[in-house]
Amino acid sequence: MELLDAIRRRRTTNGAFLPQPVSAEHQRILMEVAGRAPSQLNSQPWRFVVVESRETIETIAEISGASMTEAMSNGTFFERYKPYFRFSKAEMARTRSGMLFDRLPAPVRPFTSQAFTPRGQKLMNSLHIPQTLGSENRKLVAGSPLLLGVMLDRSEYRPGELSSFYSLFSMGAAMENLWLTTVQLGMGIQFVSFPMEVPGQWERIVELLHVPDELELMAVYRLGYVPEERRRPAIDWTSSERKLPSQYVFRERADRPQEGWDEQVVPPEH
Repeated sequence: MELLDAIRRRRTTNGAFLPQPVSAEHQRILMEVAGRAPSQLNSQPWRFVVVESRETIETIAEISGASMTEAMSNGTFFERYKPYFRFSKAEMARTRSGMLFDRLPAPVRPFTSQAFTPRGQKLMNSLHIPQTLGSENRKLVAGSPLLLGVMLDRSEYRPGELSSFYSLFSMGAAMENLWLTTVQLGMGIQFVSFPMEVPGQWERIVELLHVPDELELMAVYRLGYVPEERRRPAIDWTSSERKLPSQYVFRERADRPQEGWDEQVVPPEH
């Protein structure tokens, strides 16, 4: 698989993984590509913890599901992220950003437009939708054959200093290497984010993973193999039929400096 193909096919996996364990060879490859990412002055500030223990995975799943239920019940999740949700394909096509929120439980669909209002919140709570979503989240995480914790060395990650920016930038590069590699390996990956949304829950995971004091746990991901039919097909970006979205980058034109920057259409990030 070529690099451009992997980039174009990279997505977040929102569904379940196959139950088979991630092979030791594939784990080794993922750690190798992460470690080959660039870092400021070759500082390599990242550290990783690979979790295969069923007991640990199920405990983190419980924490994640409970966190999702709480964040959905008290409205903090919707209030924090409502600018990113789209409720129709037409809205998604118009904005070319955010996430299509098209899987609301059937009883709530008629009230989609009120999802972010106090009335909508009360309706969802009365129908126990936060509990249902939290339960589904717990099942997804619990069904993952592998979890990956990503940490930064506190001697490099010092908030407020340039070294902190460099560390975060380097960690992002390492995770992008790893993420793209999952495409080639027939795997999927998803950020386990809800424990970060609720005070006290992230600290439970830090304690559960025995993260040393000199390291900061930055993220946890779930990984596994995806069925063949759910793997993303290659995309022909050279086709004249392909419509590119209305997102823009700006490029300085050396040949026409008096005109400043030009707009270019580029594919969206999903």
